[in-house]
Amino acid sequence: MHKTSAWPLALVYAGLVVYASLYPFADWRNQGIEPWAFLFAALPKYWTGFDVAVNIAGYAPLGFLLALSALRSGLTDRPVIVATVAGAGLSLVMETLQSYLPVRVPSNVDFALNTVGACLGAITAWLLELAGVVAHWSRFRARWFVSDARGALVLLALWPVALLFPAAVPLGLGQVLERVEAALADALEDTPFLEWLPVRDVELQPLVPSAELVCVMLGALVPCLLGYCVIRSRRQRAMFAVVMLGLGVCASGLSAALSYGPAHAWQWLSLPVQVGLCAGAVLAAVLLPVPRRGCAALVLLALVLHLSVLNQAPASAYFWQTLQTWEQGRFIRFHGLAQWLGWLWPYAALAYVIALVSQRDLEN
Repeated sequence: MHKTSAWPLALVYAGLVVYASLYPFADWRNQGIEPWAFLFAALPKYWTGFDVAVNIAGYAPLGFLLALSALRSGLTDRPVIVATVAGAGLSLVMETLQSYLPVRVPSNVDFALNTVGACLGAITAWLLELAGVVAHWSRFRARWFVSDARGALVLLALWPVALLFPAAVPLGLGQVLERVEAALADALEDTPFLEWLPVRDVELQPLVPSAELVCVMLGALVPCLLGYCVIRSRRQRAMFAVVMLGLGVCASGLSAALSYGPAHAWQWLSLPVQVGLCAGAVLAAVLLPVPRRGCAALVLLALVLHLSVLNQAPASAYFWQTLQTWEQGRFIRFHGLAQWLGWLWPYAALAYVIALVSQRDLEN
């Protein structure tokens, strides 16, 4: 059985669908209607092309990934049917649960369009298989990556998406200490456990330019080193590093444009950020010949140092205001996964690298 990256990516995308369907996860209650009533309700009188496109496009990637994972793993000879039924089942569960949320309206049209979207995505994967595109990717993967590269490939595919979440420091994923402290304080308020929370003697201080430079450098270097852990040759590593650094810059620019407006898309490229990006590129070039085990150890060290420095600084007041707008707006309903990826991606990478280093058969 082939270990495909499509299956974990399908699970991640299913999480995004659940988040987008049930946001804001508040005020759950029985509204006095049968949860399945929407299936037999009259068709809505008003709908827009945007609603149709979103409901179809929202489930098409899920159907594509599910069908692709079925094709690559060989679990079934009917991948289109399996992927369509799975997508329809998820949509049915989401629409049913929406009947308990006052701010959401379950719809039989949404259910039908979601099913159509999953079917179209699955058909696309099947057509790509017939055209030989999937086989071409398999040959490309075999030339470039080691056999057990699935975890790293999933993390690398999610890294640009994680950068869409506004970061106080460019490429600074995983800055969660301040939010975790505030969330714990709110959760333990009016309880004796509040006194158990550790209190800092010194308030968090903004990063000086040199510390910001280090954070940007490490933020750019970590995905490159992660790729080096599963890429075969130096030439391939060099090409990969160029692509990842380019994706990081583009994703950060897109995040800034979505958060602050297109006119401010590149204002985050201050002098410390530019120097940090250049330093990260230089280090990525210098470390090209390092063996896989050495790269795994270096990415582990880089992640720990990056998170340590980043979480010693607070987010600016201007950043918190932008983040509130981002969280309360419609944008997060379609890109809610980016919020959680922005917080959790480094810790998932940390867990993966620890497991990788512990492997005895990892090449030296």
